[in-house]
Amino acid sequence: MIASSRWKTLAVLAAVIFGVLFTLPNVLPASVRDSLPAFLPRKTLNLGLDLQGGSQLLLSVNTQALKAEKTTNLIEDTRTSLRDGGIDFTDLGQVQDAVFVRITDPAKLSEAANLLRKEVGAPLPSGAGRDVTIAQTPDQRLKMSFSDQAMAAEAGRAVDQSIEIIRRRIDALGTKEPVIQRQGVDRIVVQAPGESDPEKLKNIIGQTAKLTFQMVDDSVSLEEAAQGRVPPGSVILPNQDGAPLLVKKRALVDGGMLTDARQGFDSQTGQAIVQFRFNGQGAKRFGDATANNIGKRFAIVLDGKIISAPVIQGAITGGSGQITGNFTPESANNLAILLRAGALPAPLTVEQQNTVGAELGADAVRAGTISLAIGAVAIFVFIILAYGLFGVFAAIALAINVLLIFGAMSLVQATLTFPGIAGLILTLAVAVDANVLIYERVRDEAQAGRSPLSALEVGYQRALVSIVDANITSAISAFIMFSFGAGAVKGFAWTLLIGVITSVFTAVVITQLLIGWWYRATKPKALPIV
Repeated sequence: MIASSRWKTLAVLAAVIFGVLFTLPNVLPASVRDSLPAFLPRKTLNLGLDLQGGSQLLLSVNTQALKAEKTTNLIEDTRTSLRDGGIDFTDLGQVQDAVFVRITDPAKLSEAANLLRKEVGAPLPSGAGRDVTIAQTPDQRLKMSFSDQAMAAEAGRAVDQSIEIIRRRIDALGTKEPVIQRQGVDRIVVQAPGESDPEKLKNIIGQTAKLTFQMVDDSVSLEEAAQGRVPPGSVILPNQDGAPLLVKKRALVDGGMLTDARQGFDSQTGQAIVQFRFNGQGAKRFGDATANNIGKRFAIVLDGKIISAPVIQGAITGGSGQITGNFTPESANNLAILLRAGALPAPLTVEQQNTVGAELGADAVRAGTISLAIGAVAIFVFIILAYGLFGVFAAIALAINVLLIFGAMSLVQATLTFPGIAGLILTLAVAVDANVLIYERVRDEAQAGRSPLSALEVGYQRALVSIVDANITSAISAFIMFSFGAGAVKGFAWTLLIGVITSVFTAVVITQLLIGWWYRATKPKALPIV
């Protein structure tokens, strides 16, 4: 086992080259990194929020609002399906979490139930039916409600979709390497290193940005609607340019059909506007809606508030248009960012907000560097004093271990946090522990009367079992923390997981190779650690 082989030599040589090449960019100035040849690595470690400074938000997805919206859509889908099917009904509305409707003709009750089972709701991902259950109740009524399975799946999709939309919005701000991850069932942690204004971050990622185009309902006056005579299928919405308006609940087109949105300026007034373009489906629906409603008004609604309600002068068939309002260039640009990224499926609530200043981050970097240096020096001194020449071999292996860890983290663009530095120090201690196990086992074998070569061979073989068991346990713990933890816990686990892998390699293979070279060169009669 001590006898060196070509594969060990090549593996150690490759490891050293890898560690040097991928760690070196971290200590080079940016100008030098940019001038490096294209074939050389230039990636560096990303500093976490606690080291670089920035903002952190803990958000929760309002799944109750999502359920309320789906229930509202269910009411409108039920009304449309029954009307199109020629089935008379009354008393359509919501009672708690369910939707009820009374079928006027009892002979058509079963027909109505079968029609709604086909028309309303959506198929479940599992393929086992639809997400809406329909049951007959006394007095010729049908009860419709979303199944628990459907709502759990919808909530999970809402969180996943929110994470992706938040990522697109933050990327549009130019923030580098944001950390966006799920925490628990319905919470999302957002870390934006370098972003010192949490309010700006909240305004960009916290706005739902649900854009819809809805027809204005002129069938009754606003005064009549305000007195409670709101027609079925309509709703009163606030208007940022004046008095509220009565609009149809059913949207003609929504923001999900947009392909682009840009901030611009009106050629006549010079005011800031948002220019948008629809996809093919949206362009056709928008063209048909405007062609059939010339002379009427349609409302452009953002998050339940009307931002513009122009009169349709003619069919708009080009698939593009513009949104006017009391915009500044900055607010128009922010709205364009939101529309390009897409609407959040449900509102977000800010549960917690933290800000780390750049100076505090720099202090953390200095403190982490000092603590790492002190820890490394203490470990080197201990191992050398305890085992002499073999301790020097272990110290060399530890130095290569650090290079491998930084190189691996630079390669995968991992984020180094302050807890990650603690994980790095712990990794060095664990690596030394492996060398201690090996050397103590070798010492025992030598004291038992074995020859130096035999003591080295048997010592490594018998210590390897304990080393592998201990590191597998550490790796499992690190994997669990990385999978279920967040923030600081995740940074610690990531560094520890990489360190466990590199520690086994350096503590076993590298020290074994160095001792093998030393043994062949000196042919000692006794080992220096006995």
